[in-house]
Amino acid sequence: MASSDARDSGKPRYLQIADDLAQQIRAKVISPGEQVPSEAELMNRYGVAQGTVRKAMTELRTTGLIETHHGKGSYVKTRPPVNRKSSDRFRRSHRLAGKAAYLAEAEQAGSTPSVTVLFVGPAEAPEDIADRLSVLPGAQVLARRRLYFTDGVPTEEATSYLPWDIAQDIPELFAENPGGGGIYARLEEHGHVLAELRETVRARLATKQETVALSLSPGSPVIHLTRNALTEDGRVVEVCDTIMAADQFILDYRIPAGD
Repeated sequence: MASSDARDSGKPRYLQIADDLAQQIRAKVISPGEQVPSEAELMNRYGVAQGTVRKAMTELRTTGLIETHHGKGSYVKTRPPVNRKSSDRFRRSHRLAGKAAYLAEAEQAGSTPSVTVLFVGPAEAPEDIADRLSVLPGAQVLARRRLYFTDGVPTEEATSYLPWDIAQDIPELFAENPGGGGIYARLEEHGHVLAELRETVRARLATKQETVALSLSPGSPVIHLTRNALTEDGRVVEVCDTIMAADQFILDYRIPAGD
């Protein structure tokens, strides 16, 4: 039942309904993992049309409180966001300890990580990737595509590209598991010492393929993170495009204030 405070708030009706349901979710009247009442139930409860209920549910999805599965209904989310410590996850000390970046992230967040390798092998460099690697469009590169899971839930999909002249001399890069510390550790072992990693972050709506891969609700936002890994001599030895479920990550950057 909607509260009288909500009805008297002056907000649009769909926002009143979203606020009322959000209050119930936060108070665990509707528990994590529990199904939210159906559209028909909510229409009857609040005395509104289907379109109003759907707008309220969209609002709850946008705020990250529920997820909707086609043909199954909407459910209260059970998983907290991962706190992604961007300034920490690529420390050389992590690599030397045998931890790739995603393992370091998971350890900081207290979650259980896993990864499925979707593809490893030669590929033709798309134009934007070729530009970032300073090779010709269509040039052969090594591609590594992975799907990462947090506590069994898919949260990000990443594809790395490495110049072929570098990759061909490092056989571990062609293995599904390149070994402790990940591909950056293997690059550094072969003399390609990293000096800097440059990242660009933007938000957008998920494509249909990304919605399926990350088990997202239709219309969910994603974070599209691109990264270039540069060596001490200024060469880009790897670029990576990562698509992340936006409600599962907090990007936490430490930015020095000095010169």
